Parts: sequence; structure tokens; C-alpha cells
Amino acid sequence: MPQSYTPEFKKKIVHLHLEEGRTYKSITAEYGVSKASISKWCSEFSEECHTSPEAKAEYDNMKELFKLKRENEELRKENLFLKKAAAFFAKEID
Repeated sequence: MPQSYTPEFKKKIVHLHLEEGRTYKSITAEYGVSKASISKWCSEFSEECHTSPEAKAEYDNMKELFKLKRENEELRKENLFLKKAAAFFAKEID
């Protein structure tokens, strides 16, 4: 018998995949939802974004947030590298 999921649960799964970049495999392992279901829900959400202005705004915000999180992580890595390089060169001067 097919399992039925609430719209909130579906949006949560889509959010995990699109915004947080989680793979189908990791979501399937954690929540027990099939890859086909996740793919279908992502497609439905994408279609909904084309027809509903509120959903489109939410989708655009999710994409922007994901982009900013990736950029922030990259900048943290660069900052850590520069701190280590500065410490290295400071030792060379002494």
C-alpha cells in the first residue's frame, strides 16, 4: 500500500535536496523515502514555482540562501588558509 506524505514533509525533503544540497541517497537513508518520490516532489515544486508567485519567491530565496551558504563556506576556508599563511610567514621573519 502506498504511503501518503503531508505537503509539509514533502517541502522539507525538497528543501533538504535543493537548499542544503543533500543527495537522494542520503535523504533516502535518513527518511526512508524513495529516490523516485524525491525526484517527483522536486519536479512538482519546480512546476508550482512557475505558477504560484509565493512558491516562486520561496524557491528563489532557497536558491539564493544555498548560494550564499556555499560562498560563506568557501570564504571561511580561504580565511583559515590566510591565517595559517600569515602565521607561517610571521615565524619566518623572526
